[in-house]
Amino acid sequence: MKEIILIKNGELALKGLNRSNFEDILIKNLRRRLKQIGEVEVRKAQSTIYVEPKSEDFDFENALEQVSLIFGIAAFSRALVCEKEINDILTRSVEYLKATLENVKTFKVEAKRADKHFPLTSPEICRELGGKILAAYPHLKVDVHNPDRTVFVEIRDYAAYVHAEQIQGAGGLPVGTAGIASILISGGIDSPVAAWTMAKRGLKLNAIHFASPPYTSARAEMKVRTLLSKVARYSSSINLAIVPFTEIQDQIAEHCPEEYFTLIMRRMMMRISERLAAKSGSLALITGESLGQVASQTLPALVATDSVVNIPVLRPLIGMDKEEIITISRKIDAFETSILPYDDCCTVFTPKHPKTRPTLSLCEEAEKNLPIEELIEKAINETEYSYIY
Repeated sequence: MKEIILIKNGELALKGLNRSNFEDILIKNLRRRLKQIGEVEVRKAQSTIYVEPKSEDFDFENALEQVSLIFGIAAFSRALVCEKEINDILTRSVEYLKATLENVKTFKVEAKRADKHFPLTSPEICRELGGKILAAYPHLKVDVHNPDRTVFVEIRDYAAYVHAEQIQGAGGLPVGTAGIASILISGGIDSPVAAWTMAKRGLKLNAIHFASPPYTSARAEMKVRTLLSKVARYSSSINLAIVPFTEIQDQIAEHCPEEYFTLIMRRMMMRISERLAAKSGSLALITGESLGQVASQTLPALVATDSVVNIPVLRPLIGMDKEEIITISRKIDAFETSILPYDDCCTVFTPKHPKTRPTLSLCEEAEKNLPIEELIEKAINETEYSYIY
């Protein structure tokens, strides 16, 4: 019994003349993800991508799990391949559908006849297969409005395909179609969600983490690596830069007014991140900030933070509340890791009364005694790199 995975690419249908480029990148991502499972042939035709295993012991369940994590896929199905002949469709479909129909009470059949040379119309196909199913499974009834299960028959150029479950995909755009950006990743709830959200829009991710030993522990760094591995299940591999930040925070604590600690720390992070982004080919920075969530995320504070860089800063969570962010965090299996009680450098040296409405001139005055360029160069030179898969 030959089976195949049928993939619908949804949003890519709107890309006009650029559509083939998006589809080619999606196919490349599919091949890369599935090669660990077994050899497959991946091809596109008629707004559908076909994944055909080349071995009989292909692990379909594992493959379907991997496909569900790939951005750019609207829906997918595990389908039976039949000859384009109604008797073959009827005979083989009844046995193939046994497992999915034996525990439901109602069903309907939907047919799509992309090949208009097929001798039966779509309603005729539905009637023939529906009758065959009712004869084989007398416990079933037809319900065309709200069935427990819908059986799909697709008549295409080279074969007919039958399936009874269309699984929702991850949606979005294929990773790599929108360029490269660097996520400033902490150990909290927000930044992994921001990374996932922008990967869903087609961005290839690099990551930058600021570590402050001994104020932060090795467990905090491992927490970040674990969070990135959750995101990488969707985004593919991530290049991680670990930036030493202890000396910078000590200098800020020694030379700057306390109410500006967080703001100046953020400004230093952005300066360093911009330079690391240039080295890694990233065209933008991504942060997990949400407007008004904490003192450093008021509009004046964000303006003061952004003023030190000349590349775009993407904030996909800017209009979300915490519950919305937590919902996504749970969806991508990051929440339980994010709430582990290991401090990151963003929670070190938090001022008792942080400045919430800073002006740019006051920020510049507050950091005037810092050896900014010297600190940046040293941090970049001591940055360590690794890959997260």
